[in-house]
Amino acid sequence: MAALRIGSRGSQLALWQSNHISTLLRGMGHTVEIEVIHTTGDKITDVALAKVGTKGMFTKEIEEALAEGRVDLAVHSLKDLPTEVPAGFELAAITRRENPHDVFLSRTVNRISDLRHGACVGTSSLRRQAQLKALRPDLDIRPLRGNVDTRLRKLESGDYDGIILAAAGLHRLGRMELVREVLTSDVMCPAAGQGALGIEIRAGDAGTRAHLAFLDNSAARATTTCERALLSTLGGGCQVPIGALAEVRGEKIHLEAVVARPDGSTVLRESQSGDDPRQLGLHVAETLLRRGADAILQEVYGLEPAVPQQP
Repeated sequence: MAALRIGSRGSQLALWQSNHISTLLRGMGHTVEIEVIHTTGDKITDVALAKVGTKGMFTKEIEEALAEGRVDLAVHSLKDLPTEVPAGFELAAITRRENPHDVFLSRTVNRISDLRHGACVGTSSLRRQAQLKALRPDLDIRPLRGNVDTRLRKLESGDYDGIILAAAGLHRLGRMELVREVLTSDVMCPAAGQGALGIEIRAGDAGTRAHLAFLDNSAARATTTCERALLSTLGGGCQVPIGALAEVRGEKIHLEAVVARPDGSTVLRESQSGDDPRQLGLHVAETLLRRGADAILQEVYGLEPAVPQQP
């Protein structure tokens, strides 16, 4: 059995995820320690994520610790992990997926459709903003940053009439009490990889890879590979208005994807089924590009990102 060190962000959700993996590894007889590593994304809390032009903002410092041998593996929310894993690293496991959908939370109404005209809804995701604007162009959508507890506290204090979060994180933390509506993919297509954990190791570390093999879920690996192939082909990261949800249906994989203008004025949807996850993601992305996604994304990428000050 091995002594393994996990690198983790310090948020409540990140620590839950790392402790979850730690418990599973200990169940296999390993000794496990968790090292908390503060990332750029954790330090920039006053700027909407869509305005921060830093790839890997939640992973860079953890990967540095991996490369230096300070930790043996890193546990990430897969949706935060860039589609191109940097040279020197590999994804050893993708865990069984939690509910991948987004949810609407509110103290006062039960559905987005029940919100009053001009109601204030919180989200810092361009993907969520774009689809919400398409559904309810009258809403006042404002930035919402911070960990899950902070976001819930802002809702409870009346700063927002509603907020949108990922179901998976709320379920893991046992904070489902204000969830009013699970948003189906035809209303709010989720982020690529949402609900799955990606476990990253140094490339070629066969020993650690073998210890983690039992955590790799074939369905989660196939569906998230499909979604991330689409995202990569579109040239997108985790903070662009692209949604993707793949599901295993019998012998096939079904992929639904969305590219939208941030103001919700245009929403392109495409769905296809196929046998090969990566090829399916590529084909759906190419179809969306032919239908006009290239122009939408060029507008988004053309916006000058805020350059974060290094702490």
